[in-house]
Amino acid sequence: MKENRTNNIVHGALILTIAGLLSKVLSATYRVPLQNLTGDLGFYIYQQVYPLIGTVMILALYGFPVAISKLTAERQASYDPLTWSTFYFPLFLVLFVINGIFFAILYSLAPIIVVWIGDEALLQAFRLASFVFLLIPFIALLRGAYQGQGMMKQTAYSQVAEQLIRVTIIIIASYLIYKNKLNIYQIGEAGVLATLIGMTVAIVLLLLFIPKNRHKQASTLPDKPIPWKYYVTTCLTLGVLATFNHLVLLLMQMVDMLTLVPSLMASGLSSVMAMEAKGIFDRGQPLIQFGVVFGSSFALALIPNVVRQQTIHIKKQAESIRDALLFGFYLTVGATAGLFTLMKETNMLLFTNSDGTSSLQILSLTIVLTALTITGAAVLQSLGQLKWIMYSITGAVAMKVSLNLLLVPHYDIRGSAAATVLSMLFLCMIIVTFLHKKLPEIKFMQHVRWGALLIATVGMISYLMLSKYIIFTSFELGRGLLLIYMIGVIASGASIYLLLLLRYRVFTSKQIQALPFATFIWKLAEKVAKKG
Repeated sequence: MKENRTNNIVHGALILTIAGLLSKVLSATYRVPLQNLTGDLGFYIYQQVYPLIGTVMILALYGFPVAISKLTAERQASYDPLTWSTFYFPLFLVLFVINGIFFAILYSLAPIIVVWIGDEALLQAFRLASFVFLLIPFIALLRGAYQGQGMMKQTAYSQVAEQLIRVTIIIIASYLIYKNKLNIYQIGEAGVLATLIGMTVAIVLLLLFIPKNRHKQASTLPDKPIPWKYYVTTCLTLGVLATFNHLVLLLMQMVDMLTLVPSLMASGLSSVMAMEAKGIFDRGQPLIQFGVVFGSSFALALIPNVVRQQTIHIKKQAESIRDALLFGFYLTVGATAGLFTLMKETNMLLFTNSDGTSSLQILSLTIVLTALTITGAAVLQSLGQLKWIMYSITGAVAMKVSLNLLLVPHYDIRGSAAATVLSMLFLCMIIVTFLHKKLPEIKFMQHVRWGALLIATVGMISYLMLSKYIIFTSFELGRGLLLIYMIGVIASGASIYLLLLLRYRVFTSKQIQALPFATFIWKLAEKVAKKG
């Protein structure tokens, strides 16, 4: 029985991971048709509201459910019944009060915020967004209770359903704006309504999964006093502080939401030009998100659950973490170098023109920094360093605010891109340094194969530059042919990068196992590896 339960938990965790990756890919890709249909102005409007929506989604998926899951597991371990009166209802009240405060703050401050960011037409969207917080108690309590009992499928199904519904509604609204059936500012409200509907459907799905009569036996047992203080503390620490690792990119976007348009207007741009420039800058967000998901997801897959156990030998702990950091570093360096080189073509393919290419190239440098930061912060979080991570991220956000105010009036959206890169570099250095202090045996920088990495990167970039020169001096590509060219050049460029890394034996067997088609890649590595 115990073995079957363990297998079910592992299987459920795998399903939850796959669901998370699918949701992140959907989140990174739907904004391309959104921008194509509504233009840079519509994209700006949506991206002004998105940091709030994204924050709610993370609290409802990674924050509060983790806290509830911990409380559920603890209660089961001590054989205390999960009763409505002493567990579910008190926790619901705690979540409702916390999120009710968030709702009240955003709703009441919305008029001030829209004046601050220079666009009062966003007031309705911001006020509507505040209501999303009121759904968090329902969805977080259900997800957390399921996860705490080892039932991961329910969360996975609700997550995918929520994201699919949200994306579908947003794309339909974008099409209606394209056809002049809706006002362009309604894309912000549509984004919020899509989130409200998606979360409501997820709640209904989670309710349908509740086993009948599961807690019937609890009614005959005496109730213990409600540990209100412990419930509140756990929900605030794990529910809010633990989300900072997932909120890094959203917090940077939130700074741009508040400061970028006013700073651009201070540099002399009209309000409409400043808004469109912000929309162009936001083209980089889905590209960065996809690169970060690609790098950090594979890297985190290398960190076993035993990292959270204090009994594991410190050397093995350090080796697992170093493997993950190195793996994510190699993958995201390649992704960053490739995207930087092909940014003009990527911009034209996805967003119809090459506007803002230089700022997007600068912004692409955050991929490798963010992936390293997220992986390192996840390890520190598993070691109980929640507050320290929060302080570090808060410092990086404060740095981003200062640099935006300083650089944007002089260097337009390139200044904001540079501010993001410098802030993420600062955060990455702090996280990696602190990780070395906690686990000195990691020695991450000393284990990077710099020579092999340089050869692989230069080799890939040289190939990409040569292919661009040959193709674009010989042919004039429309968007359809450009798509075919980009698929081919990305696949072949990535293959060259991977082959060069394999030739110089950069990856360990454990790292290769984390890649798709691991068996094929392992056989390939044996053939191309440099002898001696």
